[in-house]
Amino acid sequence: MTFKKAVAALASIAFSATVGIANAAYPEKPITMYVPFAAGGPTDTVARSVAAVMSKSLGQQVNIENVGGAGGTIGVQRALTSPPDGYSLLLMHIGISTAPSLYRALKYDVNKDLEPIGLITEVPMTLIAKKDFPAKDLKELISYVKTHKDKVSYANAGIGSASHLCGMLFMSAIETDLLTVPYKGTAPAMTDILGGQVDIMCDQTTNTTSQIKGEKVKAYAVTSKVRVPSLSNLPTMDEAGLKGFSIGVWHGLWAPKGTPKAVTEKVNQALQDALKDKDVVERFASLGTVPEPLSRQTPEALRTQLASEIAKWGPIIKRAGVYAD
Repeated sequence: MTFKKAVAALASIAFSATVGIANAAYPEKPITMYVPFAAGGPTDTVARSVAAVMSKSLGQQVNIENVGGAGGTIGVQRALTSPPDGYSLLLMHIGISTAPSLYRALKYDVNKDLEPIGLITEVPMTLIAKKDFPAKDLKELISYVKTHKDKVSYANAGIGSASHLCGMLFMSAIETDLLTVPYKGTAPAMTDILGGQVDIMCDQTTNTTSQIKGEKVKAYAVTSKVRVPSLSNLPTMDEAGLKGFSIGVWHGLWAPKGTPKAVTEKVNQALQDALKDKDVVERFASLGTVPEPLSRQTPEALRTQLASEIAKWGPIIKRAGVYAD
């Protein structure tokens, strides 16, 4: 071995040792978990629930930073352009898989720029209508909207929102396009459903359960594969007649690509600790959801989920012809 090669080899060993020591000491300072939506929403609630327990497990505070806008893409970009050192994490929902098809000028590549850590939970959705909508069940609803498709309005919380995605899937399933009314968030959309200005909407149980229980809206079905305990009298879409229809707002945790494996393993263990914590389980139950099973709280499961969802939503979005810059 030449002198230069020997020096290079020693330098490499020293660098590896330094990185190993740094990874072993991780974390040495607070961690930022980016949430690409405003504070107080369902994704923010999920993030704050798990971050509190993860802070205890990691021995450092996991702080939430809300970066909203453009269907979550601004916050995702902020997280993924952060140093890959484990001090920047991203908690994002199903929108991470639809953004490549929805946005023409996406500034990141979900297939290349993400380091998966694990799946967290999947929040069910409900199909609801204004209180005096004439259809009494899902079969009647489908028949009615097919007959009056030019007069029935569908509300959503904006391009890329969960309600937007559910609406596209519903219209694709019944092969009928409806008049779509986009809002700047769930709150104004729900206000107009309650006021009777728009007809139907599909949104997360976190946003609809209290309205359903208060009988302020008419509810037809939940979009999960099984009934939701907090809405046990409400059938699934499959039970109500729309066979095979299923959508949930799944949430995952990522780090920027290149984050060391030893670091992501520590974060994954902290996430698993959080998802078995009694307070987190109870908080999720109040939102109409449960933590993902242990087998799905893994990087491999999240990687598979993302790939399958991209493949699922791409053709639906293309067929709908909905795009954003």
